[in-house]
Amino acid sequence: MNFTNKVVLITGAAGGIGIAAAKAFAKEGAKLALVDLSKEALEKAAASIDAEEILLLSADVTKEEDVKKYVEDTQQAFGRIDTFINNAGINGDFAILDEQTKKNFDAVFGVNVYGAFLGLKYVLPVMKAQKGGAIVNTASNGGLLGAPGMGLYVASKHAVIGLNKTAALEAADYGVRVNAVAPSGVDTQMMRSIEANAMPEQTENARTQFESSVPMKRYATAEEIADLMVFLSSEKASFISGSYYRIDGGQGATSV
Repeated sequence: MNFTNKVVLITGAAGGIGIAAAKAFAKEGAKLALVDLSKEALEKAAASIDAEEILLLSADVTKEEDVKKYVEDTQQAFGRIDTFINNAGINGDFAILDEQTKKNFDAVFGVNVYGAFLGLKYVLPVMKAQKGGAIVNTASNGGLLGAPGMGLYVASKHAVIGLNKTAALEAADYGVRVNAVAPSGVDTQMMRSIEANAMPEQTENARTQFESSVPMKRYATAEEIADLMVFLSSEKASFISGSYYRIDGGQGATSV
């Protein structure tokens, strides 16, 4: 689990899971390249991370030139990319499918699918040239199940799992491993947004209902997701690729 002198690139790095992942990798000695839309948010996040080397990169993951640049800037600064946490994502607006809009579709798929694809498109050649690396894509238990009102988010995370499987097969000959994490609700700002979308006037009731659907009766912490990401990126997971890992307090055990 030692990441001394290893370079870890994280998108969505100013969000709850992104910050937790950055802290977890920094604790293991990694050099960090942190990507998010807002430089101000990145600077605030970086102030809470105890790492010797941190590169802050403001980028829109839906813009190909921005993605190409954050990969090039990471290479220029550190010379390599050992781990890529392909984490940027949004939940979008709640609505049943026949009331959804193209605007929301474009926003959700732009970040969650196109952004994830672009990250893979530009990071994979770097890792193939190195003959090694590990990628962890952030999917969701929504990528395995349905969820009324969240059809676009659900569809986007199903797509992430498809990209994950394909990337693992295409990269295997180069010593590059690709896996995904599939969390249930995580106690972050994104979950506050989902609660507000689901029950605008009763967000506390929304939280109670969401947590009660989990056998362990709580949300995951961002740190628990980050710990799984670190493991999947480490040599402890050297023969794991093409998989997705539910981290959902037992919720997956209630479905086929």
